[in-house]
Amino acid sequence: MQMTPGTAEPPPARRTDAKRNRVRILQAARAAFADPDADVSMAEIVRRSGVGSATLYRNFASRRELLEAVMADEVDAVCAAASTAGGDSAGIRLAAWLDRFYQFATSKRHIAVELLEHVDRTSPIFGASRDRVIAAGAPLLSAAQDAHEITADLSLDQILDMIVAIAKIPGGTDYQQPILRTALAGLKQATTN
Repeated sequence: MQMTPGTAEPPPARRTDAKRNRVRILQAARAAFADPDADVSMAEIVRRSGVGSATLYRNFASRRELLEAVMADEVDAVCAAASTAGGDSAGIRLAAWLDRFYQFATSKRHIAVELLEHVDRTSPIFGASRDRVIAAGAPLLSAAQDAHEITADLSLDQILDMIVAIAKIPGGTDYQQPILRTALAGLKQATTN
């Protein structure tokens, strides 16, 4: 391949095994960080993923980079879930996606807290992630509101803030789930009163 002067050579394509290792590391990190009481070290991620520490640090030079990658991966999953949310009506599809967002909020809260030790709330990892989630969920809310299945006086920002607040209630998911179901039902009931 002939390069013109002053241009950089394109980076080589990532090898299949390198991609696989990155996925293994992210899966191991996601599972390890899912336990809010666990004190997860980089050595524990190496153990769980089955890769060497050099491979871990080649992919993620610091704990912060690993946390940011796990967070970005989860945001990608929440955004993708907006386009695949199932249900017979727009309101049911929105509720299914909001439940998925709740799962994200409860399982990733400790990652966000730890990230805040390294960056502030104005960091792109937080602002851009929220913007992406809102952009992904906005069509679901709009469709449910247009179908008069969900109250029109709340924005998606407000609804997501409500879900995050529920996710922060002490007591775990068994305690929080009935509160979430009641709150989501309230979105529907407001249109019939």
